[in-house]
Amino acid sequence: MSDLYCQLLDATIQHLDQLKARGVKHVAVAPETLAALAAVPRTAPVINRAAIAVSPVAPAPPLPAPSRPAPVPVPPAPPITAHPARLTPPSPRSAHAAPIVLPDAGSMELTFQPKAGPLSPEAKTAAMAELRARALACVKCPRLAGSRKNVVFGVGDIHSPLMFVGEAPGADEDEQGEPFVGKAGQLLTRIIQTMGFTRDSVYIANILKCRPDTPGQSSGNRKPTPEEMKTCLPYLLEQIDLIRPRLLVALGATAMEGLFGRPVPITKMRGHWQTFREIPVMPTYHPAYLLRNQSLAVKREVWEDMLAVLERLGRPISEKQRNYFRRA
Repeated sequence: MSDLYCQLLDATIQHLDQLKARGVKHVAVAPETLAALAAVPRTAPVINRAAIAVSPVAPAPPLPAPSRPAPVPVPPAPPITAHPARLTPPSPRSAHAAPIVLPDAGSMELTFQPKAGPLSPEAKTAAMAELRARALACVKCPRLAGSRKNVVFGVGDIHSPLMFVGEAPGADEDEQGEPFVGKAGQLLTRIIQTMGFTRDSVYIANILKCRPDTPGQSSGNRKPTPEEMKTCLPYLLEQIDLIRPRLLVALGATAMEGLFGRPVPITKMRGHWQTFREIPVMPTYHPAYLLRNQSLAVKREVWEDMLAVLERLGRPISEKQRNYFRRA
């Protein structure tokens, strides 16, 4: 390694030290500079800089602190300018501060490309009918297709500004071919009505269109697997793109996992707005959780989430609505 290279290196280090002293934490480096640095042989011998500073004829005078030799005039070092941008993005772990905010995502490796413009009502109805026909004929998950009684596509107003997303059909939904018709669905309907809507004036769908099979079980449901959600998700994404709701309500942790492609802690996530495909999302508890947990505090949490939805939609909220599930 030449003396000139060592001098260039020292000059660069001193420049970086000066930037650091001024509080600069990141610098931008030109691609050609990175390429030039990458071309330096990795096997170059390590040079003892103290030895370079010693004359072979007579002892050199004592060096002032710091111990680096004083730089001599050299050609300009590669341009390095202060820049506030990071060279690499922050890790997801460091980016998630409480409350947790997920990055907007097309979800599970599916790329989102916004439509050029909204469809006419007639074109939207025709497109949704074609999508429904494809979903009803789907056999991409052979076990689910073989065990289902009905494909549970979705229900409600395809022109609604509000869309609810659940996880997967249960036994009642599989029997009737409609989402949220069991006990949890009846509770969801009451919530929707208390918000001032009807079941027919919103749209309700699930991540999965088929009930997850439960071999060896005469009753009960199971959580969809990540692979099942990934396989079925394109149908839901097409529904969202066609409906273009102003807001989404994600019912439970599995619905959030299906949308964002990662497990999420719903207890920390609920009540905090997220963004999915440029649409605001309100995560909240699944109605089935409310059936298991009759706590007034939990009911109030879900209701506060719905009040936030109403406020964001610009809907009127009565004093009676604001005070539901408050302790006397």
